[in-house]
Amino acid sequence: MDNISFIIQPATEQHSKFAETITDEMEQSAKARGTGIAKRSPEYIKMKMMEGKAVIALTKEGEWAGFCYIEAWGHGKFVANSGLIVAPKFRKFGLARLIKKEIFKLSRAKYPDSKIFGLTTGAAVMKINSELGYIPVSYGDLTDDEQFWKGCQSCINYEILKSKEKQNCLCTAMLYEPKAIKDTHEDLALRTDFKKNIKLFERWTRLKKFVMLNLKKTKNKTFGLF
Repeated sequence: MDNISFIIQPATEQHSKFAETITDEMEQSAKARGTGIAKRSPEYIKMKMMEGKAVIALTKEGEWAGFCYIEAWGHGKFVANSGLIVAPKFRKFGLARLIKKEIFKLSRAKYPDSKIFGLTTGAAVMKINSELGYIPVSYGDLTDDEQFWKGCQSCINYEILKSKEKQNCLCTAMLYEPKAIKDTHEDLALRTDFKKNIKLFERWTRLKKFVMLNLKKTKNKTFGLF
C-alpha cells in the first residue's frame, strides 16, 4: 500500500457504475464526522459524470478511490467544487489534495470567469483550499441562488443555518477570485495572513462548532426536542 499510485481524471459515463458507492461513502463520512453535507443521489452523481463536471480517482487496477464534482450557481457567476470524498482505505495518501487540484483545474477550464467557492467543516480541506488561493469569507459573499441553499436542507445542521438567516453555520465559507481580476495589495495580504495563521483559524473553527452545537442542544431541550 505504501507505493500505491492513482489515476485521476475527468469522470465519464463509463464511471457511472461507481455512483452508488460514492453516495454511500459520502453519507457514511458525514455521519462519522458528526456533521452534515447536502445529500446527493446516485442519479445526480451519474449526471455530473455524463456532463463532464466531475473528477474521479482510481487505482491502476480500476478500484474506485475518490471523487469530486462541479456545480454552477447564479447563471455561472459562482462555481462550487462539491462532494469531495476519498475511500477510507486510500486516506492518508494525500489523495484529497490531488483530487482538489484536478477539480479546481477543471472548474477554471470550464468556468474561467467564475468565482469558485466552498463550504467545509474540515481543516484539511481548508488547508488545500488556501494552497489554491481561496480565502475565508462571509456567507454574504457567496451566491444568493436559492437552489444552492436548498441543497443544505438535507444537512443535519440546517436548522442552525436557517436560524442564522443563511449568514453563518458550522461550515467555513471560502472563495477564490479568478486570476483575470487583478489582485489588490489587500487581497494578497489577506491570503498571506491566512496561510500564516491557519492553525489559529482551525482553533477558531472548532470553537465556532462547539458553540453552535451547544446552542442547538440547548434550544432543542428548551422546546422539548430530543
